[in-house]
Amino acid sequence: MAQLRTLARPYAKAAFSAAQDQKQLAEWSEVLTVAGQITANEDIRQLLASPGTEEQKKAEMILECVGDNVTESVRNFLMILADNRRLSLLPEIAALFNTYRADFERTVDIEVTSAFELTDEQQQKLAQALSTKLERQVSLAASMDKSLIGGVIVRTGDMVIDASVRGKLTKLADALGS
Repeated sequence: MAQLRTLARPYAKAAFSAAQDQKQLAEWSEVLTVAGQITANEDIRQLLASPGTEEQKKAEMILECVGDNVTESVRNFLMILADNRRLSLLPEIAALFNTYRADFERTVDIEVTSAFELTDEQQQKLAQALSTKLERQVSLAASMDKSLIGGVIVRTGDMVIDASVRGKLTKLADALGS
């Protein structure tokens, strides 16, 4: 996984730079995300790995699946990936591209899991507090898990804030057991 990310990074940076220069971050993000989802499919992965199909034809198949909203520069980018036999990196390239975009636009997606349904007012207050703490525009997705007993778990990227009763009980049990 780390090796794939290392291989994908220069391509993602180049794509982000091109999209930024063309002021088309949303368009590139959409196409790369769809192409990444397509190439993450196991059947498509096998097709990409097969030596019997020309690399350019593989790229054309992906472009056909993506749709009509592909600019010439995105098409060229995918053809470069094909020439370098890197189409299988598209899921990682898309993930890195979207990370670069979120950093540039100062946005973050946050998942909140709570023991009870959060009201719209509670979600807004939580989003405002997290927005202030993280210094970013927050997009909040809330879900419910009754096994938490009470409190919330906040996840974004590799950051997790466990303020649930279940989490506190687990920490207490660990402390007493050691």
